[in-house]
Amino acid sequence: MRRGVILFAALLALGLLALWAGGGFTALRLWALAGAREVQQQMAGAVRGIATGAPGALAGLLAVCFAYGFFHAAGPGHGKMLIGSYGMARRVSLIWLAALALVSSLAQATVAVVLLYALMVGLGWARTQIEGVTETVLAPVSHAMILGIGLWLVWRGVAHWRGQAHPHHDHHHSHGPDCGCGHAHGPTPEQVAQISGWRDAAALVAGIALRPCSGALFLLVLSWQMGIAAAGVAGVYAMGIGTATVTVAVAASAYFLREGAFEGLSGGRLARAVPMIEIAVGLVVAIVSAGLLTSAL
Repeated sequence: MRRGVILFAALLALGLLALWAGGGFTALRLWALAGAREVQQQMAGAVRGIATGAPGALAGLLAVCFAYGFFHAAGPGHGKMLIGSYGMARRVSLIWLAALALVSSLAQATVAVVLLYALMVGLGWARTQIEGVTETVLAPVSHAMILGIGLWLVWRGVAHWRGQAHPHHDHHHSHGPDCGCGHAHGPTPEQVAQISGWRDAAALVAGIALRPCSGALFLLVLSWQMGIAAAGVAGVYAMGIGTATVTVAVAASAYFLREGAFEGLSGGRLARAVPMIEIAVGLVVAIVSAGLLTSAL
């Protein structure tokens, strides 16, 4: 009974997280969009201040960009949903989750800088063309990658659950940990977790970073046109840090929710609960990403 209550609470929290990440909370969404529009106007004013040599204009731009990143992350999007869901599905440390949130936000800023200058400076594209590619090509690819991660979590959870249901049979020979046979009997659990963790991290960061935000593109184009490209790049990374404040908070919430749900469970009960959580989280990620992918096509 206790395990059922804990799992129900965890699944309910995941459902609320998915609803929030998908823009289901209308009031929050409207607040975030209104705040982002206001901050974008302030951003344009700060850029003009830098171009005219106004004192403190650069610091003002960085502060405004940080606020824009915060409002952008608080609105609809899959970055925080993915980080939070991953934190629920995998027993990784809080530091690892926070690092993933920060790296993915900064990687998204890097993609914006590289993409815009490659297309605008290298190929002579206009901002509207770049935004069109972002929405019609990069956004669907990003959603498809996140959908794949969700399905992969489901598959792995099912595999773990089936492995528990079919225990290994006894072999006709045995090897002790120090049998001296001259070869390893397989990777250690620590090695497996390390490999899986880095693969997970690469997939998560790529899925989140592939689609740059329109505010970053707006700032980069405006600063380039006014001859202060370096200030624009610095502002985009300030946006990334602002975005990271929200995703790190979501990561921490997922971590403490997961540890609270698992606290008090014995080894056997914990082993049975983890695959169920992994399957549930994977389904949430897959369903939300499928909806975003459908709307983007």
